[in-house]
Amino acid sequence: MKSLFTVFFLFVLQLFSAQEDVYANGVFGFEENKGQKIFSNWTRVRQEPKVDAQIVDSLQTNQQILILQKDENILKLGERRSNWYKISYQKGEQTAEGYIWGGNLCVGYRNKNGYDFLFGLSKTETKKDKASGENFKQNIASIKVLEGNTLIDEVFFETGQGEELSYGTFTIESNHKLQNVELTLKAMVSGEACGIASYDQYVLFKDKKLITLPKLTNVGDADVYYHSESFVFPNDKGGIPNAFIFKMEEMEKDEKDREKKKHSSKTYLWDGNSYKLK
Repeated sequence: MKSLFTVFFLFVLQLFSAQEDVYANGVFGFEENKGQKIFSNWTRVRQEPKVDAQIVDSLQTNQQILILQKDENILKLGERRSNWYKISYQKGEQTAEGYIWGGNLCVGYRNKNGYDFLFGLSKTETKKDKASGENFKQNIASIKVLEGNTLIDEVFFETGQGEELSYGTFTIESNHKLQNVELTLKAMVSGEACGIASYDQYVLFKDKKLITLPKLTNVGDADVYYHSESFVFPNDKGGIPNAFIFKMEEMEKDEKDREKKKHSSKTYLWDGNSYKLK
């Protein structure tokens, strides 16, 4: 009887384990009948929506495709989870179809001044927590800039995972009056619930090179606490020439509902090519 109970317990445990983490990250939720772009180079196109299905083609970064249908099958690779999608695309003068994993698509893409800028999640790396010494899985995102089909530059940065990847945005901003900067890119991923962090990554574009600025983190829980990080650029109110200012503000309420706030700031000097802490 004890043996039978043990078998049943293990079966239930396996059942719950199999059901765990079956949701897809929201950043990979793409609309049907909408255009998209390939992010991961040589993305495999399969005959069916599963990882062991026959490979019928492979597509390069920046290839334009059309989302036809979202399949219910979800694949987890590292800390990325996405549905499979049925797509169509041009192959010579013909239109081809197949299935690809959504994690290989761009979270966002933009075109400016003859360049294509792509934002996506590249891979998962194992990192070590400095406080505990334990290993953990970290998603690595990247931004690519292409001229036609030629990759000009790419930068990598850490980003969120799990519930922190509910949605993402990718925008092009001005040069913020930073010397020699052509434009500024901003990639953001965020969660939808209180207490789930969002991450902003600013990247400067100059002389066909991408330069990442320090990552910004924002998180809060209703009116109980918040942690906010932002930049003040030269063209912002309070900005100074040839520099950008990092500002941090925290608020937490104590047991008597009194607000305790903390502020800090630091200035990074920009010389037209790179930045350094003042």
